[in-house]
Amino acid sequence: MVMRIPVLLLIAILFSLNCFSQKIFNCVVKDAETGQPLSNVSILANGGHPFTATRNDGTAKMLMPNGRASILFTAPGFKIQTLELVFPLTNPDTVFTITMEKETDVVIIYSFRTNSRLEKTPTRTEVLDAEKVTEESSIKSSHIANLMNDVTGVHVQQTSAVTNHTELRIQGLPGRYTQLLRDGMPLFGGYAGSFSILQVPPLDLHQIEIVKGSNSALYGGGAVAGLVNIISKKPIQGKRERFLLFNQSTLRESNLHIYLSEKAGKVGYTFFTGASYQRQEDVNNDGFSDLGRTESIFIHPTFFFYPNEKNTISLGISSNYDDRIGGDMEILSGYYNNFHQFFIQNQTFRNTVDIIWENTINSTDKFTLKGTTSSFNRNISTAVFGMKAKQLSYFSEASYSKKITKHHVIAGMNLTGENLDKKLPDSTFITDYNHFAVGLFLQDDWRINSKLTIETGFRTDFHNIYKAFLLPRFSVLYKMSRRLTLRFGGGIGYRIPSIFTSDIDERDYRKLLPLDSISIRPERSQGLNLAINYHRSRDKGNITFNQSFFITNIQDPIINDTTMNGRIYFHNAARPVVTYGSETFLQLHHNALELYLGYAYTVAKKLYDPAHLYVSLSPRNKLTGMISYQLSKKFRTSVEATYTSQQYLDNGIQTPSYPFAAAMIRYDVGHFSFVLNCENIFDYRQTNEEDILIPPVTDPRFKQLWAPIDGRVVNLSIKIRL
Repeated sequence: MVMRIPVLLLIAILFSLNCFSQKIFNCVVKDAETGQPLSNVSILANGGHPFTATRNDGTAKMLMPNGRASILFTAPGFKIQTLELVFPLTNPDTVFTITMEKETDVVIIYSFRTNSRLEKTPTRTEVLDAEKVTEESSIKSSHIANLMNDVTGVHVQQTSAVTNHTELRIQGLPGRYTQLLRDGMPLFGGYAGSFSILQVPPLDLHQIEIVKGSNSALYGGGAVAGLVNIISKKPIQGKRERFLLFNQSTLRESNLHIYLSEKAGKVGYTFFTGASYQRQEDVNNDGFSDLGRTESIFIHPTFFFYPNEKNTISLGISSNYDDRIGGDMEILSGYYNNFHQFFIQNQTFRNTVDIIWENTINSTDKFTLKGTTSSFNRNISTAVFGMKAKQLSYFSEASYSKKITKHHVIAGMNLTGENLDKKLPDSTFITDYNHFAVGLFLQDDWRINSKLTIETGFRTDFHNIYKAFLLPRFSVLYKMSRRLTLRFGGGIGYRIPSIFTSDIDERDYRKLLPLDSISIRPERSQGLNLAINYHRSRDKGNITFNQSFFITNIQDPIINDTTMNGRIYFHNAARPVVTYGSETFLQLHHNALELYLGYAYTVAKKLYDPAHLYVSLSPRNKLTGMISYQLSKKFRTSVEATYTSQQYLDNGIQTPSYPFAAAMIRYDVGHFSFVLNCENIFDYRQTNEEDILIPPVTDPRFKQLWAPIDGRVVNLSIKIRL
């Protein structure tokens, strides 16, 4: 017992000496532009040890060993700051103030879960950044369809002359092959049909990420042509945002939208609400609506909680009511008789709840848990048929991210499900269904050196009906020089069968036969892409040139046919669908001038149908151009033009090519921003080329739409910063 006391005393002395040899480092980190404190700024000393992050008030403390130290401050979207110090400090009570400057032209990509900068992402990704999304909110505030149509290789096509169904087609493939996400979570299910991009207003969006090609390895089935990930805005510490937006068009569309955002201390929020009203319009005076009547109300609050510097929790709730009716103009005006009978009405009501928890454990480890559930009610009414159904969709994901020397590894699992429950009245053969899949995924970003990065991913989905899917993907990023970059990659995708497609009229739902899950196989795809990018920056601007090539092969494509008694059934085709081509774009910024030129060459073939070989509504050539100029601090103007070449229709006939042009001028003064915009300046309409109405007028059919039918439209918007 006597011998133990010196030993304990020696341990205590050594421990005390070790504590005295370490000193406290105190700092506060602020935004150089606004002076507001920055939270969640990573602080690393001597290569990563010790490590901490700033609190909500921008402050941080670290225990530092004696000696020379190099302290790094890093945050997404800000320039890295370095502080060189020698410990112990002359004044140990010093609180260092670090100011961080925002990086210009820095875009962070979220679709691959690594939150990497765009130029460091191995997979080619196109981004509509915050500036473009903000501008679009003043041009077309009700949806993002027009915005997506500006992307090279993307074609937005209205598919219904009655209900304004609109498809987002990537690399020549129909819209059902594109997966739509919001913040990395599925946004719509099969029964939502082609209303998806028409029900996403842009005012509360941060950016939109487009990943082309077969990429089901990222988020599961559906991404055969590609995926679109819509990123929501988040509140910024100390920055209060208040926007009120009014919009009115000459085609009698009215919009009123509100966006609020604020972050203070450990809480924050974003709030969006809006209402849109489109009156029925018969542009070509044939007695039937070219724009149906639409009434839409949207509300989307999201609450953010920051319990400490390492954890962020967000809870979002959204509700959207949408009522669309089109058809005979007399019916839409309230007159109904034996001659005026035709209309189609879709009433939808969608409620969604989503939650995301991000736990930054340390400088190398991060855990993320997210989930969403959506209830989608759709009521279809026509003069000959009615159907009600409720679609319940859900998604949950847990992932763990770890950085190990040159590797960034992400592993996780998710659960995706959708079920359909029919309600009365109903006169269809459609049966209720319940689909769900469990997915396991692993991804590794291996930065071999400063020039070469290889990204590999593997996913396995276990579907309750269609069994297992093995989904590998890879991407290679090679920096050939400081300005020249090469990206090459490929992946496998799949899509489970669904009877709800945009090429089937709602009146024909009563003829749909249920899917035979035994005889119908899921569609599977393989895709490759190659992209070469040149980028050069100068003090007064920059220039970017990109040339890419792609090919996608879809095996067992699902098509529909008609039985002898008029029933519609689905089956797998014997031969694949193949699409290939190239995309080219040039982007130039110089002082106040911005120039964009894009060209897409696409060949999409249905090898199973030699008589009608080419996929319909897939233009072989599409040329897009935009020029914008900042006339002064208050004035900005831009002109856009698109040339769409001939397209094949289902019957093999080729359509004419056509031009499309738009012009915009914006005036900013004080808290007000005025935008005057004109779409389809040349007033090109398909109805000027042909009559799209197929009699009888009591129950008409319509020809395939391959060009606009609404004609020239001018809109004026007023955005008020409160």
